Amino acid sequence: MNLQLQPGIWLVVASHNPGKVAEIRELVAGHGLSVLSAAELGLAEPDETGSTFTANAEIKALAAAQAAGLPALSDDSGLEIEVLDGAPGIHSARWAGPDKDFKLAMQRVAHEVRERGGWKQSPGPRANFTAVLCLAWPDGATQAFEGKVYGHLVWPQRGTKGFGYDPMFVADGETFTFGEMEPAGKHAISHRARAFALFSHACLGCA
Repeated sequence: MNLQLQPGIWLVVASHNPGKVAEIRELVAGHGLSVLSAAELGLAEPDETGSTFTANAEIKALAAAQAAGLPALSDDSGLEIEVLDGAPGIHSARWAGPDKDFKLAMQRVAHEVRERGGWKQSPGPRANFTAVLCLAWPDGATQAFEGKVYGHLVWPQRGTKGFGYDPMFVADGETFTFGEMEPAGKHAISHRARAFALFSHACLGCA
């Protein structure tokens, strides 16, 4: 099936996370797409029962596409910490609790890393962000794209920009956390931007 998105088409961003929706809106800006979020459409959030980022992204994209009758783009992403054997990983949002309190989630990360002796590493414990974007159509067709960015953690957290675990993550080659970087700087190197580059090449006709 041709998964190309033509200019003028409506695209549902299958997320209720305002930070993710804002980033994806910025990424698709200029491609001639009309964007709505799952929250704006009043769509229910499906249970994320997959064991991988890709599986959960597909669950969210398909649920939104079939409910709205429109193509839908989802994101499933998270922080993977080497000393924690990849945790929180696909459970990154769940560590923030029902209130999506990422200050609490970052405190938990800091504590868990401390328990494993991870803060003794210099410049900090190794970690990476992973993002999978999945495009789904109402007939069930899907295509997924994965991006990763590697770096290390800092504590205490720094910066108030971005969202989620951004204030405690420094990408390789950078000195600022994602929480300190301006959006344009983060978008140039982030996991989501890398997944989007693959998506745009396959589905937006971008070289």
